[in-house]
Amino acid sequence: MGNSLGCAGLGERLAAAAKDGDAAEAQRLLAANPGLARCNSFGSLNSPLHIAATKGHHQVAALLLENGADVNARNIYGQTPLMQACRFGHWEVVQTLLVWKVDNLSGRTALHMAAAGGHVKCVRLLVADVAVAGGGERDGYVNKAANGGVTALHLAALHGHVDCVHLLIDEHAGLAAQTLPCVTPPMASIGAGSTPLHFAACGGEILVSRGADRTVINCNGWLPVDAARIWGCNWLEHVLSPKSHLLIPKFPPSGYLSQPLPSLINIAREQGLNLSPEISDGVDEGADACAVCLERPCNVAAEGCGHELCLKCALDLCSVIKSYDAAAIAGEIPCPLCRSGIASFRTTAAPAASPGSSLHRRRRNSSGGSEHEASSGGEKSYGSDDSIDSDAAAVVPLYHTPFSPSAILT
Repeated sequence: MGNSLGCAGLGERLAAAAKDGDAAEAQRLLAANPGLARCNSFGSLNSPLHIAATKGHHQVAALLLENGADVNARNIYGQTPLMQACRFGHWEVVQTLLVWKVDNLSGRTALHMAAAGGHVKCVRLLVADVAVAGGGERDGYVNKAANGGVTALHLAALHGHVDCVHLLIDEHAGLAAQTLPCVTPPMASIGAGSTPLHFAACGGEILVSRGADRTVINCNGWLPVDAARIWGCNWLEHVLSPKSHLLIPKFPPSGYLSQPLPSLINIAREQGLNLSPEISDGVDEGADACAVCLERPCNVAAEGCGHELCLKCALDLCSVIKSYDAAAIAGEIPCPLCRSGIASFRTTAAPAASPGSSLHRRRRNSSGGSEHEASSGGEKSYGSDDSIDSDAAAVVPLYHTPFSPSAILT
């Protein structure tokens, strides 16, 4: 029924709401006809989900997915909503799509788009999602080649996105991957058989420091230093020259490694990702409000320090803030309350939900219509000990003082 005359007008209104980020209008239209979420707009066959992903409206995207939008729909160019979100660097949309089990493994172009645009937060989320699957799929995903044998590391190096280069290398991107004959510039000009070091517009120091071979000759007969000269990157000559005696510094692990993200994506898929506030001032004094947003109940706890947050804020923090750069704790995210390193999260006892709330409805749906019993509340646990340690006690006043989420996310 996607493009039938009966829903064409409403479909266009939904597409406009997706473009403008008008969640209220989108909710009204979907309440009247949930099938609109599966409509395609005329012309490029972009679904409303494609449009919301392109514009970065993650709340509208979540509404569409809840109403049956196809997370893996492709437009006339073969692009999925995930590809569009990665192309424009909308990490919150990427986060939402991954929670809804987007087909990330076969959509390898999404990683290429994120790397080419230098959208390191999107790269971070994509790789974390593959880590959820376990096994050796992470390395295979990071090193999958697009047309012409070009990998995500080639594209990040070509466009000089140092943070993406650094993260991809730490995620085991192949330094020796060589391109095949391809027809698209500027890759064709550099030549087949080129490694990421041939493509490096900057970030050559990181590649060399991690073991990239400066003596590889591509099909044009060029060394990486020759490619740098031809493209006017003369400042890289002292780094890329095989005869250089310059000491290349050792780089710490990428600040965008994120150990807790896979555990959070797993939890979000099991529980659902709640984007709407559920705690009002003074309504439920027994509920522990998240210390970051002060709106949603705490439902995940950090392994180690035991501090609790809502799932959405935990996901945002681990998607945005940098991890510690010490080698001993690479990839751990600092707790926003005590600054101790977090390597993973676990679920907490489910908070009580009032009838009619979205959390209440989610529990009914997940149990096939029968309501789960809410947990008895009780005191919050801060780790394996029954007592709260002194560091945890020191941060308790943060729950009662004015607090700005944006201060943490920056």
